[in-house]
Amino acid sequence: MALDSAGDTSLLLGSADVPPVFEQNATGRSPFLLTCDHYGRLIPKALGDLGLPAAEFTRHIAWDIGIGGVAERLAAHLDAHLVAQRYSRLVIDCNRPPGAPSSIPRVSEATTIRGNQGLAPEAVEARRRQIFEPYHRRIDEVIDRRRRDGAATVLVSLHSFTPVYAGIARPWHIGTLYHRDTRLPPLLLGLLRGEPDLVVGDNEPYAVSDETDYTIPVHGEARGLMNTGIEIRQDLIADQAGQRQWAERLARIFAEIEATLRARRLI
Repeated sequence: MALDSAGDTSLLLGSADVPPVFEQNATGRSPFLLTCDHYGRLIPKALGDLGLPAAEFTRHIAWDIGIGGVAERLAAHLDAHLVAQRYSRLVIDCNRPPGAPSSIPRVSEATTIRGNQGLAPEAVEARRRQIFEPYHRRIDEVIDRRRRDGAATVLVSLHSFTPVYAGIARPWHIGTLYHRDTRLPPLLLGLLRGEPDLVVGDNEPYAVSDETDYTIPVHGEARGLMNTGIEIRQDLIADQAGQRQWAERLARIFAEIEATLRARRLI
């Protein structure tokens, strides 16, 4: 569990590291712009393993299990642009405001992240500058380009959640997350609740806020876009079959939403 390079900001992302941003279907014609803040679980080579055994990187503390497979398939079904983050939230959480205690977690659930203890300000800044900023800058660039091209943009932020948290089982299969937008979330909630086999959370298991979230408040609300977050329970999308089924279901639902928004001349 090498930690020797954890504070060496000059080596944070080297030539052997992949870029932080993953994109799919950049020329997609759908009005839906998909983002995936916790898509990946990579660690920059300079940070070693953050002092953690390999098994920890299979857990929710490192990434949103299963959501990457759903996001890629949903982008293909909808012909939508997907922008995703390849690096683990343990390095820096790209859905937290920089400076928030959970931005670079020292403890995640009950796990101490040794490689995040006592970081120098320069090391914190390097993670923000080299991982967090490129991801959010790219989302901004995509929204700016779509506006120049006269293309409608509806932001959908994709996540997954654990079936049990702090010993308490979570009954929802899927939840919608929102804050200020009163246009898209009611449509999504209504269609999801029309699915007879689903238990649907209304701002469950989480709710969006300016203090705890970044992507929706900054790229959705601050820019006046219709927006929603989606949380899918991880045991339902842990394998490819589940990811495929959920992508197909969501593609059908979002096709209905698009038709409604166009009929109402909202896009």
